[in-house]
Amino acid sequence: MTRTGTPRGVDPERATLDKAAAENFPVAPFFLPGAWRDDLMAIYGYARLVDDIGDGDLAPGGADARLLGVAPERADDRTALLDAVEADLHRVFDDVPRHPLLRGLRPTVRRHALTPEPFLGLIAANRQDQIVSRYETYDDLLAYCALSANPVGRLVLAVTGTASPERIRRSDAVCTALQIVEHLQDVAEDLGRDRVYLPAADMKRFHVQEADLAAPHAGASVRALIAFQAQRARDLLAEGEPLVAGVQGRLKLLLAGFVAGGRAALGAIAAAEYDVLTGPPKPGKVRLLREVGMTLRGEG
Repeated sequence: MTRTGTPRGVDPERATLDKAAAENFPVAPFFLPGAWRDDLMAIYGYARLVDDIGDGDLAPGGADARLLGVAPERADDRTALLDAVEADLHRVFDDVPRHPLLRGLRPTVRRHALTPEPFLGLIAANRQDQIVSRYETYDDLLAYCALSANPVGRLVLAVTGTASPERIRRSDAVCTALQIVEHLQDVAEDLGRDRVYLPAADMKRFHVQEADLAAPHAGASVRALIAFQAQRARDLLAEGEPLVAGVQGRLKLLLAGFVAGGRAALGAIAAAEYDVLTGPPKPGKVRLLREVGMTLRGEG
């Protein structure tokens, strides 16, 4: 998910859900049935909360910590907060959760007989972020994406009643691609958090040092590295695109929006000549709509 850094307001539940507008892909667009929109926003709210905890993006004041039952002196302890979210997640399945975002998730879980595993995967990814800040190989990064991104796509398939082994495989490819795209957009921001999601083996291959990522503008080697990673994301989106052709109706448009969102973001990165260090390249609405149309026509 794209990190927005927006501070939480008086109502932490509303502030979290409002961040959906800043994502690279449509979270719960207007054209979906109301029940689907409610379920997808409930899942988004949970995932956004977990990511904000892992990134240290909760607003000062400790409102979320209080809601989760974390002592005030530990309100900035990310590990303690993730532990508290996990405990509250289990209450979704067998009790009454403390946090309103998890209480909002409970009807979705019951309606679709969802299991804890994908939700726990998102917590595991953010726990990993607290102890792992560099990835040696691309395979290592893919393993991280399997926790941080793929569960969301699997939950979308479960909510829409369209899950199958083949669709899950395609969905995983799309979600991993979207995660890699986010990493490319946020290279400078991530470095500021002492995190690097560009595989060390690839950095060595392109003769890129971490100091190069702290420069105001990307040099030729950094641009070549970003272009290489962007192509990997494009290939994953192409692998996942048949997911769109395999469904019908409004779900088809939703999934096309996910794929198109990734492609539009990659287009913005390419338009910036792969200089992602000046700030996250973001696509405009016209580019996004064009990509949606191409994806629906199978022209990706």
